[in-house]
Amino acid sequence: MQEVTRRKFIATATLATGFALAVQPISAGVITTDAKGLVAGAVKIPVKDGEIPAYRAAPATGENFPIVLVIQEIFGVHEHIQDITRRFAQLGYLAIAPELFIRQGDVSKLSSIDEIRPIVAKVPDAQVLSDLDDTVHWAVKSAKGNANKLAITGFCWGGRITWLYAAHNPKVKAGVAWYGRLVGDATELQPKNPIDIASKLTVPILGLYGGKDTGIPINTVEQMRDRLKSSSSKSEIIVYPDVPHAFFADYRPSYHEKEAKEGSKRLLAWFKKYGV
Repeated sequence: MQEVTRRKFIATATLATGFALAVQPISAGVITTDAKGLVAGAVKIPVKDGEIPAYRAAPATGENFPIVLVIQEIFGVHEHIQDITRRFAQLGYLAIAPELFIRQGDVSKLSSIDEIRPIVAKVPDAQVLSDLDDTVHWAVKSAKGNANKLAITGFCWGGRITWLYAAHNPKVKAGVAWYGRLVGDATELQPKNPIDIASKLTVPILGLYGGKDTGIPINTVEQMRDRLKSSSSKSEIIVYPDVPHAFFADYRPSYHEKEAKEGSKRLLAWFKKYGV
């Protein structure tokens, strides 16, 4: 069998359909947003070493749309993340969720978190930040996006990336990080964590965290809050005391409707406050 080069692999990779295997069974109350009035579906984003798949949704008519980068959880760009992009598009945004793990593996086809973690651990932050730069470029050049109205939001793994990308690209107008890890040991692939960039951050980020999140200790959230005080970013962190990790994930048992809806309202108000 002829060896498939990385370039060819990336170019032929496709987005997941449905929900990731690792998150089955899906809760009965899962939110479904239709694509009526939208242009929605898979696209390919040119990147440094080929192409990566992404899901994008935007109003079917108009142009110069404000851009929202939607950053995946550890489970990839599955149906929940795709639905979130459609929710933004129904509000007039161009929302794009690039598949940021695809070089390392297709996590949607894996059935357990223990199989997924080693793949995600191989994803370099530098690769992710570069891919997001290329996604923004594509949004402006090929999808009628407004470069001057750029926002980002991410969940869990993507929450951490939200903080890091805001530090990497000061052209981001605003961001909302949902329960992203803040503190950790520096590694070759992950040389910095949000706590390390907090004091120099200039982009306003709203952090939304759960007080009963067993994976993100509340003391690390308080450390981040304290570090942000010395920045010029006007960033804020909200802690919902009675909810766990992934309280926004309506397809999982961790979902808390009240806090998820309140968080969504805060997100939209935050974007509007900072011109997105």
